[in-house]
Amino acid sequence: MKKENLKETWKEQKEHLKQKISSLTDSDLFFLEGKEEEMMAKLQIKLGKTKNELYKIINTL
Repeated sequence: MKKENLKETWKEQKEHLKQKISSLTDSDLFFLEGKEEEMMAKLQIKLGKTKNELYKIINTL
């Protein structure tokens, strides 16, 4: 998923992601313009996934 798409659809996707992975919180999924990489790095650590794995999960929502 391209970063532009992540921003555009993030509100919908974060709700689906929280349903799919119940351990995620609003704080984990807080999207701030220009800070996408920081959010993804935080998710990688919390979930033990690579960046590509996270994008695959997000793309299946």
